[in-house]
Amino acid sequence: MAPDDIGPVSGRRPVLLSWSGGKDAAWTLHVLRARDDVEVVGLLTTVTAGYERIAMHGIRRDLLHAQALAAGLPLIEAMIPPQCDNAAYEAAFAAALSTARLRWPGLDTIAFGDLFLADVRAWREASCARLGWHIETPLFGVDTSRLARRMIEGGLRATLCCVDTQQLDGSFSGAGFNLDLLAALPANCDPCGENGEFHTCVTDGPMFTQPLKVVTGEQVLRDARFAYTDLLLA
Repeated sequence: MAPDDIGPVSGRRPVLLSWSGGKDAAWTLHVLRARDDVEVVGLLTTVTAGYERIAMHGIRRDLLHAQALAAGLPLIEAMIPPQCDNAAYEAAFAAALSTARLRWPGLDTIAFGDLFLADVRAWREASCARLGWHIETPLFGVDTSRLARRMIEGGLRATLCCVDTQQLDGSFSGAGFNLDLLAALPANCDPCGENGEFHTCVTDGPMFTQPLKVVTGEQVLRDARFAYTDLLLA
């Protein structure tokens, strides 16, 4: 389990971070921690009940908990059912935000790792505003080619755990997110996978106190489209 919450220090404004287990969320944590006006107090992750995995990314729940421990932050999980509709997702997300606010009184901001999809950002902003929350997207608008290189050169280590085979060849699933990958990606693929081409699982970086040791498990194709690579704690 993640360590007990100690709350913001030095009068910094508390911020919750939406945590997907991937590189963008991890780098968002790194960027926020470099600021002197905010304090990330916890992570919020959507987990699919029954599968016990992070929604979309497919990262195992025990690996998620290991990430939170390595990040030194408590974790709040929003549990959703399989084949979840939007209403059920929004209800679970709202309940998780309520839990966070009870845990950290005065908390009213959640950060996301969005990069350039303005419609997604606008939807998050409107959804959170209805619940009395503000959002921050510190990576928004950054050139993704430069950002991808900055992540890698900054020590972030991640593995592609899900590939949308309608946008990228499934053989990329299980590959490391590194300079060789960037060179191999087709020109129509965003270097950070922001259009949904791929999702990643972070195992090391400046936001972690220690690297996570993982091994590659089964590779499966879901919905005749998404190539998942299972990652297990070694």
